[in-house]
Amino acid sequence: MISYNPKSWLSLIFHSYSRHVMKTLTPVIVFMGMFSFAFCYIILDVYKLQEQDLHSTTSMHSLVGIVLGLFLVFRTNTAYDRWWEGRKHWGLLVNNTRNLAHKLNAFLDRGDSANRNWFAKMIPNFVYSTKEHLRKGVKMDELEIVDENFNGRLKGVKHIPNRLSTMMYERVNDLYKDKKLSGDQLYIVDKELKQFSDILGACERIKNTPIPYSYTMYIKKFIFIYILTLPFGFVTIAEYMTVPIVILISYVLLSVELIAEEIEDPFGNDVNDLPTDELSLKIKDNVKEILLQD
Repeated sequence: MISYNPKSWLSLIFHSYSRHVMKTLTPVIVFMGMFSFAFCYIILDVYKLQEQDLHSTTSMHSLVGIVLGLFLVFRTNTAYDRWWEGRKHWGLLVNNTRNLAHKLNAFLDRGDSANRNWFAKMIPNFVYSTKEHLRKGVKMDELEIVDENFNGRLKGVKHIPNRLSTMMYERVNDLYKDKKLSGDQLYIVDKELKQFSDILGACERIKNTPIPYSYTMYIKKFIFIYILTLPFGFVTIAEYMTVPIVILISYVLLSVELIAEEIEDPFGNDVNDLPTDELSLKIKDNVKEILLQD
C-alpha cells in the first residue's frame, strides 16, 4: 500500500503509480490512437467528407456517458466497499491479537516461560498464515517453530490457519486441565480464539466472492463499445484533434475500471492492496512485547 500526503497535489499528480497505470494501459491507448488516426484519415483525406456530408455529433456519447459514468461509480464504490471491509477485519485482527495477548499475560504465571513463548510465536503464526492463505499459499519459512511437533502437524494440511487455530484451542484446553487457567478464564479467552475464525472466514468471503461475472463483463463491453465509437462523434467536428480526445477519454474510463479491478481483491500484492505485511509485523512485535515483557 502506498503512503502519501493527500494535500500534496504535485506529488500525487506525478506519482509513479500514474506511470504504472499508463504502462498497463499503453497497448489499448496505442490501439485507440492508431484506430482514431486511421478513421480520421479515411474520412477526412480519402473520402474528404465534411460536417455537412457526415453529420457527426457527440450528443449520443454525452447521453450514454452519463449512464456509463453511473455504472463506473457503482463499480468503484462496490470495489472500495470490499477493500474497506477487508481493512476493518484486519483492524479487528490487530485488536483481537492484542486482547488475547493481554489476557494470557494476566492469566499465566510470570515464570511460565514455556507457554508465554509458545503463544508469543503461535499468535503471529496465525496472522502470517492468514495473510498468505489469502494470497497464493502459506510460506512456511515465515512461521516460527513452537515445538518439535510443529512441522509434523502442518505437513500435508491444506488449510494452515485452521490447523493453527486448532492447536491454540488445544493448548488453552491443556492449560485448563493443568489448572493453569480457571474455567472463567477459559471462557474469557475463548472469545478471542473464536473471533480468529470469524475474521478469517470474513476475509475468505471477500477473497472468494468476486463481483458477479455478468456485471463485470457488461461494464467492460460498454466501455469498449463507447471508446470504439468515439471517433464517429468527433471526426468532422474536431478533425484530427479527435485522436488526442479519444486517447484522453479512453485513459480516464479505462483507468477507473483498472483501479476497481485492483482494489476489489484487497489481500494481494498490488500497489493499492491492504498493507497486510506491515500489519502482520506490527502484530508480531506487539504480541511479543506483551507476553515476553520483563
